[in-house]
Amino acid sequence: MRQILTGTTAAKGMALGRARLVQPSRYLVDTRPLNEDEVDVELAHLHRALETARQELHELRGKLHGALAREVNEFIDAHSLLLDDPELLRGLDDLVRIGHYRPGAALKKQRDRLAAVFEAMDDPYLRSRKEDVDQVINRVISALQRQTSREERKLAARVGEILIADTIAPADMAHLAGSGLLGVVASSGSAYSHSAILARSLDLPMMVGVRDALSTIHDDDLILLDTERGEVVVHPTAQDLARYRAWQREAAQEGRRLATLANAPTRTKDGTDIRLLANAEMPPDIAMARARGADGVGLYRTEFLFLRQKGLPTEDEQFIAYRDLVLGMGGLPVTIRTLDLGADKADAAGLVLRGEDNPALGVRGVRLSLRYPAVFTTQIRAILRAACYGPVRVLVPMVTQPDEMIAVRTLFKLARQELKRENVDLPEKLALGAMVEVPAAAINVRALLEHADFLAIGTNDLAQYVLAADRGNDALDNIYNPLQPALLRLLSYVIAEGRRAKKPVSLCGEIGGDVNFTSLLLALGLCEFSMHPSQLLHVRDRLAMLDRSVLRAQAPRILRARTHEEAEALLASITA
Repeated sequence: MRQILTGTTAAKGMALGRARLVQPSRYLVDTRPLNEDEVDVELAHLHRALETARQELHELRGKLHGALAREVNEFIDAHSLLLDDPELLRGLDDLVRIGHYRPGAALKKQRDRLAAVFEAMDDPYLRSRKEDVDQVINRVISALQRQTSREERKLAARVGEILIADTIAPADMAHLAGSGLLGVVASSGSAYSHSAILARSLDLPMMVGVRDALSTIHDDDLILLDTERGEVVVHPTAQDLARYRAWQREAAQEGRRLATLANAPTRTKDGTDIRLLANAEMPPDIAMARARGADGVGLYRTEFLFLRQKGLPTEDEQFIAYRDLVLGMGGLPVTIRTLDLGADKADAAGLVLRGEDNPALGVRGVRLSLRYPAVFTTQIRAILRAACYGPVRVLVPMVTQPDEMIAVRTLFKLARQELKRENVDLPEKLALGAMVEVPAAAINVRALLEHADFLAIGTNDLAQYVLAADRGNDALDNIYNPLQPALLRLLSYVIAEGRRAKKPVSLCGEIGGDVNFTSLLLALGLCEFSMHPSQLLHVRDRLAMLDRSVLRAQAPRILRARTHEEAEALLASITA
């Protein structure tokens, strides 16, 4: 019988496939107490399941490369640490050995216990980490049940299926996307979570907050995932299927039309030229950026060089990567961001920092680079050498105050002097920019501009810090919204100050490539967007429909909005 479930669109598109439920927390758990002679056997089952889960995470890390690896490796690391947590393991063993719980029941008990601890925390960021606990325990329960259940082994073969889950870890999504996954329906989660962002970059339709999904949908039900309407249709009718086929035809036609824009100029309806840059990390990103007519690379992430191997990358290894990037863009400008790691990943990169309670507010970005000047100088030397092969700019992440830019300039000057003494060819000049993602940098941007040649606004982190809200926490959906007036006023101020100082300002956060925010950013005065290469044609197409002068005239009205709902309504009325 046809049923319609509703939720929030996280990644647009439509998909038709068989449902595959992946929610180990809802598996039947045997609650019968163990007999004494069963304890050792069941403990062995539990330990094998834990080891299977560890091995799965290890294999996932090995399979992921490039942008996908950057997006999900931090989650794999966090989950791996949880699987080795002595308190968790000791608690599980005690529940089986002393409490005579069966392994599935012990895992569920531990999950509930830890969830209660996280739920009780005052810090919203730490409270949201409950999702990691859920995902780790669910992975172990799944591994445990696969040892005894033939049906559970079928979960590995999800080709042509739509995943139905409470949440999905980014690592799992990246892995399954390569196996033909058609779409994702999550009963919880946020449209701004890392998983949702990854789904958009993979062009994988996804809906979150579909509350009744797990209780209503069954394995192998035929599902039509229609994010255009914000619906999940269970047992679609012939009329639903006809609508899906019509969408497929339109999507194919639209894809062909967008492809013609690859070599078209990026220009608004009233004739204003806009620069569209690409966020990139690996050669496939560069190839896509060139193929879709990017004006250059607005953000090249260098972290993968530090995380793909044990130990620090050498100067030559970095030089080769940066040189190939510059050559790959064929003379178009490239912006290389210096190392953007924090204490939560520094160990993996071969840097030792003491543990931090909140790495998001700790020694990360330029703070880490300045703490390790020898490591930073190696990267600087590699960048300077590569900059002889084409136009290069350098972007410094996590800048808080002007003296950090002064210190970075000093290190660049010293590295240049060293290379000159070594008779190494050097570029005549190199623009040095600051990434604006810390509220202090945005508020004090005038002082920052005295020492920065350009700015790049990182809205993902800036929004989190301004709003004190984790973008992955669905309980904060009403707070984490890019249309929040405080954030809009800050963006407008930074863009205006850059224009006043006659220095370029780009925006490289998630909203830069989201056509839902293109008119807003144009209204705020932005003329340089940087985004995932997959979004370039969509944004170029959207810009051609917008009159910049009209939008700019309406900016004061938008900036007077008192709530994000009011800002959204104003924007809708202006662009209608």
